[in-house]
Amino acid sequence: MRQTIQKQRTFFDKQHTKNIQFRKCTLKKLHQAIRKNEKNIIEALRYDLSRPQFETFIAEIYLVLQEINYMLKHLDCMARTKQVSTPFPFFPSKSYIRQEAYGVVLIMAPWNYPFQLCMTPLVGAIAAGNCVIIKPSEYAPYTAQCIQNIISAVCQPEHVSVIQGDEHISQELLQEQFDYIFFTGSPRVGKIVMHAAAEHLTPLTLELGGKNPCIVDDTTHISSSIRRIAWGKFLNAGQNCTSPDYLLVHESIKDACIAALQKSLRDMYGNNAALSNDYGRIINAKHMQRLKNLLEAAPIITGGDIDEKNRYIAPTLVDTIDIDHPLLQEEIFGPILPIITYTNPEYVITFIKRHPRPLACYIFTENHKQQCYYMNNIQAGGICINDVVLQSASVYLPFGGVGASGFGAYHGAYSFSTFSRPQSVIKTPTTIDFSLRYPPFTKKHQFLQRVLRWLVS
Repeated sequence: MRQTIQKQRTFFDKQHTKNIQFRKCTLKKLHQAIRKNEKNIIEALRYDLSRPQFETFIAEIYLVLQEINYMLKHLDCMARTKQVSTPFPFFPSKSYIRQEAYGVVLIMAPWNYPFQLCMTPLVGAIAAGNCVIIKPSEYAPYTAQCIQNIISAVCQPEHVSVIQGDEHISQELLQEQFDYIFFTGSPRVGKIVMHAAAEHLTPLTLELGGKNPCIVDDTTHISSSIRRIAWGKFLNAGQNCTSPDYLLVHESIKDACIAALQKSLRDMYGNNAALSNDYGRIINAKHMQRLKNLLEAAPIITGGDIDEKNRYIAPTLVDTIDIDHPLLQEEIFGPILPIITYTNPEYVITFIKRHPRPLACYIFTENHKQQCYYMNNIQAGGICINDVVLQSASVYLPFGGVGASGFGAYHGAYSFSTFSRPQSVIKTPTTIDFSLRYPPFTKKHQFLQRVLRWLVS
């Protein structure tokens, strides 16, 4: 591990990655390798998460290819040194901003979207000119091996390398000194990563989760809105950091929304989701038990069926529960959707603010004033109006959290900015040298002060 990191540091110091054509060539090879290994990626996700083929292609493969295409199209512009204005007293100097790579970067990926959440930040790190160590999740071993096969075919290990292993390997990695760390996962582990980074004063990005509220008011188009909510919630069997965590439904439309949810679930997964080829499974026994515990004594409206052997939990709707119920205390991260009713928007804001700031907030209303009211009063990483999840999949929007849901952002140009830093440069010719700035100031200080005051008046 230490030898690999040292080899990458040597490779970076030789400035191989500063060459824009080198970065583009690597990204093109990565694009080709992913296309070539589409079937292997789909198969790996089927073993790890029982992920449906189309869902894997859209949520894992397509998003990464989209990211690569964006970087190839815009890299020259993003990496270009830009001249900026120079204060008048600095004449005849000129000012520039250069985009500098950090150096050796550590990317730690989660298990819920083990390919996409590893490869998307990798694309940004390569485009910015870094060397990269990837630590895929041990909970998705088939996908981890698939990632390693692709990377070893595309990159030299001194440029990009994959290190597999359990949490002990992760702890060993965090003891090493990196120039930047990018972590996606739970807030609990995020605190551990941040503490380790602080030991070396290493900058980092944390992409965490949270209890994402979904507000449905009495002006919404129930049929289409609820269908979108059901899709976003039960995508990947609810194991999605941007999925709606609970519904806040206006009391007057509660029964209609429940009926629409039940219909949407039947339309998408049939009468028994266990038989559907389009419904995933829980990642492992540990998370099965956690979700099973959350359902204890919960007033179930629909679903609740559990098959521990096959890691199956049916799409489950839970009726109004007490604020102290475990389902409202932690991120659910599974196919369980609590439904809470409200009568006025003020209650919605109060309820949401009882929890740490979420990664996403979903607002379903046709009332523009209500949209503005919620956006102005709710702090979240991203907001989506009359839809779900889409804000996290756009290459043109920054994706990231706030507060307990993380900090930093990526996707598209924001990935390049995350994995590089702006370096200030001032260039001054030596052929012109004014004596005004040099001591002694006795005879000229009054003149200089008048000039400088005039410049800032």
